[in-house]
Amino acid sequence: MMFARDECSLTLRTGSYRHELMSEYLIFPRLTWTAALDIIIVAIIIYQVLVFMRGTRAVQMAVGLLLVVGFFYFSRWIRLGTVSWLLTNILPYFVFAIIVIFQSEIRRALAHFGNAPLLTGFSSINRNELYDEIVLAVTSLASNQTGALIVVERDIGLKTYIESGIAIDAALSYDLLVTVFTPAVPLHDGAVIIQNGRIAAAACFLPLTVKPRLSKELGTRHRAAIGVTEETDAVAIIVSEETGAISFAHDGEIERFLDPDTLRLRLRDAFERKRLTSGPRVVTAPAEHHLDG
Repeated sequence: MMFARDECSLTLRTGSYRHELMSEYLIFPRLTWTAALDIIIVAIIIYQVLVFMRGTRAVQMAVGLLLVVGFFYFSRWIRLGTVSWLLTNILPYFVFAIIVIFQSEIRRALAHFGNAPLLTGFSSINRNELYDEIVLAVTSLASNQTGALIVVERDIGLKTYIESGIAIDAALSYDLLVTVFTPAVPLHDGAVIIQNGRIAAAACFLPLTVKPRLSKELGTRHRAAIGVTEETDAVAIIVSEETGAISFAHDGEIERFLDPDTLRLRLRDAFERKRLTSGPRVVTAPAEHHLDG
């Protein structure tokens, strides 16, 4: 009888202890404003890192690194002693490997943070200045019948195409744009990509459109402009080397023979999220490849 009473008492104590333990774990800490701020900051940092890495080769390398880390914890979980020991000794050096592998991305991220509006105030180029510099340069190039292809990034990143060219990362200006497309300059053969109000790269390779029927007057520059606007939301400005005509590509469509005022209007409409003003589009005709246009 005493044994039964002791066993019952022990059961009650055990049950009480388990109840207290569960209650302790189920009680959530009170959310303070500092905790909320902490969560928001971490979420913003993670989001900005993901946005910055989007469209670059860093994504594949980051996935590979995460797989290695995941395999490390998996080996510890199933008690693979040798593998766990090997990864334990190797992983600390991954910090240096990350710095070496992602040095260009880290440098650009720090530069991007330094150019944030809160830090630079009104020093960064505004949209009106961007339109003026581009239109002025395009008008000058067209008057000399100098071929040019300028792509302006919007919401979808163009880092894959930027990495295919020669990095410049210079302030956008009329003089630099005209100089880059001068035939004697090695950078003239390719596209210039403008990102965040700066010339990110020149001599960039772009995907050609696969539309089966386009005007036979359209050359490689026009087809590349249509191709990049089919795959992204960027806009492209083209100057024909043969005729000096100015064209504007957006959403896989191209509008040709624009004057400077109309080109400025198209740029303003695209970046102010307005619906592009209707205008003449490319007429369908049998496709014919040109080296330039």
